[in-house]
Amino acid sequence: MATKVSDHVLQRLREWDVDHVFSYAGDGINGLLAAWGRADNNPKFVQARHEEMAAFQAVGYAKFSGKVGVCAATSGPGAIHLLNGLYDAKLDHVPVVAIVGQTNRSAMGGSYQQEVDLLSLYKDVASDFCEMVTVPEQLPNVLDRAMRTAYAKRTVTAVIIPADVQELEYTPPTHAFKMVPSSLGMSGYAPAPAAQDVERAAEVLNAGEKVAILVGQGARGARAEVERLADLLGAGVAKALLGKDAFPDDLPYVTGSIGLLGTRPSYEMMQDCDTLLVIGSSFPYSQFLPEFDQARAVQIDIDPFMIGLRYPFEVNLVGDAQATLEALIPHLKRKKHGAWRKKIEKDTARWWEVMQRRAAVEADPVNPEYVVHALDALLPDDVMLAADSGSAANWYARHLRMRGRMRGSLSGTLATMGPGVPYVIGAKFAHPDRPAIAIVGDGAMQMNGLAELITVAKYWQEWEDPRLIVAVLNNQDLNQVTWEMRAMSGAPQFLPSQALPDVPYADFARTIGLDGVRVEKPGDVEAAWHRALGADRPFVIDFRTDPAVPPIPPHATLDQIEAAALSILKGDSDRTAVVRQGFKAKVQEMLPGRRKESDPRGEQGPRAT
Repeated sequence: MATKVSDHVLQRLREWDVDHVFSYAGDGINGLLAAWGRADNNPKFVQARHEEMAAFQAVGYAKFSGKVGVCAATSGPGAIHLLNGLYDAKLDHVPVVAIVGQTNRSAMGGSYQQEVDLLSLYKDVASDFCEMVTVPEQLPNVLDRAMRTAYAKRTVTAVIIPADVQELEYTPPTHAFKMVPSSLGMSGYAPAPAAQDVERAAEVLNAGEKVAILVGQGARGARAEVERLADLLGAGVAKALLGKDAFPDDLPYVTGSIGLLGTRPSYEMMQDCDTLLVIGSSFPYSQFLPEFDQARAVQIDIDPFMIGLRYPFEVNLVGDAQATLEALIPHLKRKKHGAWRKKIEKDTARWWEVMQRRAAVEADPVNPEYVVHALDALLPDDVMLAADSGSAANWYARHLRMRGRMRGSLSGTLATMGPGVPYVIGAKFAHPDRPAIAIVGDGAMQMNGLAELITVAKYWQEWEDPRLIVAVLNNQDLNQVTWEMRAMSGAPQFLPSQALPDVPYADFARTIGLDGVRVEKPGDVEAAWHRALGADRPFVIDFRTDPAVPPIPPHATLDQIEAAALSILKGDSDRTAVVRQGFKAKVQEMLPGRRKESDPRGEQGPRAT
């Protein structure tokens, strides 16, 4: 039997070690679907409930496996649905290849059903490589370049294959004019900067007395080198949100996340340092970095197009984090671990005490910070974590401490709603022998998480470790936006846009063969986590949480916090008076040392913003 183009696509994917393709069927890829049948479902076709979820699953697979994630969709609406997930991959620098169907070549330009100009549509999201296959001889070159480019540039690429081309007999390129041959694979490589640039960076770092290090996901492969570096320089280490799992939190000088969802010791370290080293991060919020005239700075990044951003760096080193640090470390002079390092460690220890106190604050009915804080000590050392966008991301960033082989991620740059559940589905296909936990808000769960529980129900019995836990922070509010309205606009909650219906998430899980429980009392929180972690199947915990618990940013002033809280009570003068009397004392108890508005700096508080 002759090999069709569609057969060759799957064969070439297998040769690239692609073992899963996340997709949803449609007649624009009927040729590929038939080829999957002939190939005994190799690579495995993973059926999502929606093409956007297929793309998110490919992103999650890529993030947790380190391999290219592959997704596929039909022409027209299917291709359009992929876009949000693909942009998530592009903005977070994750390698994903999209294989997309198109109408027959004979119908192109005829305003045919589901005809969309996909080359134009994908021009931005797959800007590094996007091609349409119009003759069989274009394969394997087009697919090889899509895979190689995705790997090399850590980005999104796209291959568009019209439906009639999928059905053609495959004929390889020949040794002839205007034929383009191809070959498989690419070697690993670790670029390093020039020796003179490394020496310049060492001079800057050696001259500093108060060194701060910021790591991102690009430092994930250099954990040992960063630890040695921090020891030599007597430095503290803060982490961008996408780099949360790049470095462990059980080291006393690791201050945790930075930024709007970050920690107070990370903020204060940046405010007080005289030297900054950024490794593998494009953290965008310069207001959380030192003042521009305050610190000398060095950046290390593998991507020359992301170098020199965010801060006036004195030395910009283009190179792999591990290779660059290996070259840099021999040039560094050991610093005494004096007052600077001791302050960082003291502030960090104190922060975790504050987190424990915040988690213990009473709420109605359950404090969401307690829900996540209670999980911290129970996390398996090989767990894969995902958080969705919204207030859930705050608690993930601040309350969970990475250690061992833990991995974690979220939509860091696009900050889109909805990837939490599909991320952990992709993670489970990458590592079926490891537990996975998604922490999501009820808004994201209603948007698409409920439907993707059906995907979990379809596949979970194939996983060696069946544990996939979805924790829903059910506060019947689009909570992050509600608090942003209060903090930024001084506006009360606008119920028509913010209020969400109460949904029995755990009940739904049980109806499709999963398990779950609803938690409405603080005393039941830990038992629910234990039950989920010991379950023999995927588990949904519906935590009824208090929407009035504010995701307080680390740089907020006491008066800003009070104003946000009081905006809840607009129109209720009696309650407002009561809250005004006791609110500051309550927050001061939770956050000792937070500066007063009358003190522009305070003994331990951040500078005014």
